Amino acid sequence: MPPASATPPAPRPPGRARTFWNEGWPWLLGTLALWLVLAFGASLARVSGDSMNPTLHSGDTLLLLKYPRWLDPDFPRRGSVVVFRGPPDSPYAYTAHSLLGLEFQTRPAHIKRVLAVPGDRLELRGGRVWVNGRALAESYVSAEGFLEDQAPRTLGPGEVWVMGDNRRVGSSLDSRQYGPVRSQDILGTVPLRLWPAASTLP
Repeated sequence: MPPASATPPAPRPPGRARTFWNEGWPWLLGTLALWLVLAFGASLARVSGDSMNPTLHSGDTLLLLKYPRWLDPDFPRRGSVVVFRGPPDSPYAYTAHSLLGLEFQTRPAHIKRVLAVPGDRLELRGGRVWVNGRALAESYVSAEGFLEDQAPRTLGPGEVWVMGDNRRVGSSLDSRQYGPVRSQDILGTVPLRLWPAASTLP
């Protein structure tokens, strides 16, 4: 008896060839979204040094918000803690060389508190900071410290005056030494400490 003829398998529907565009686009979009968040939204920052004692300590992990630079017309605000690139004449700035031998200037990031903004008249007198004729009530500064008097000055457009909360002599390199910083050099504001103890900043 002849064997029964086998039913040929049904042909497979034509499938799409695996390409980057139909397999890799989720990774591409995810990478782009992450880059946008880190570049323009928020990221983490870590404190190195004691210039912001007692508010912050070396090793603290912070939330750095970058988007207020574009969304807040009053950015930066007096009293806010900000991260910024040190001015070109800061002692921490240095010249480095690329693999091609090209020179470029490296300006490490600093963290300080904004005490005066463009248009403010600032003066250091009697161990206190005076802004527009009024002494600031700075409950966040270190108990020990000394402020050398500096003549009144009015901040120009795009200038902000920054100082560390640690007012002990030699503990904070800030606008007292290198003058106002440019608001365009500010990377963002720090509203929260995340670790080791989560808290809002005064």
